[in-house]
Amino acid sequence: MVPEDCLFTKEHEWVYREGDVAVIGISEYASTELGDIVYIELPEAGAAVQQMDPIGTIEAVKTVAELFSPVSGEVIEINQAIVDHPEIVNRDPHDEGWFIKVRMSDSSELDVLFSHDEYQEYLGEQEDD
Repeated sequence: MVPEDCLFTKEHEWVYREGDVAVIGISEYASTELGDIVYIELPEAGAAVQQMDPIGTIEAVKTVAELFSPVSGEVIEINQAIVDHPEIVNRDPHDEGWFIKVRMSDSSELDVLFSHDEYQEYLGEQEDD
């Protein structure tokens, strides 16, 4: 998965669509801002999630951040590798570092997310503030 093929939230999660499944992770920007990630808590497979509700936490050496779901649906898979080795997210946030897969209940929710270009523009605005 390359960032250009993903959609993004203002909270720095990314979504890669595979049919009716959304693969979800955090952006390279987020992983860099967080610093060294030491712990990740994710929902269990089978859990129902709602768009932009908290679904887990990411603990880094210097902070703890909530993870939000960009889409509603059912968690069908978690990436156990990042739970066991959270540093993967720092090294490779857009491929090996994905968090969960959600079978979307309403794919039109993707329409409110940023394209890659819109997300880059948003990041530029954040740096200007």
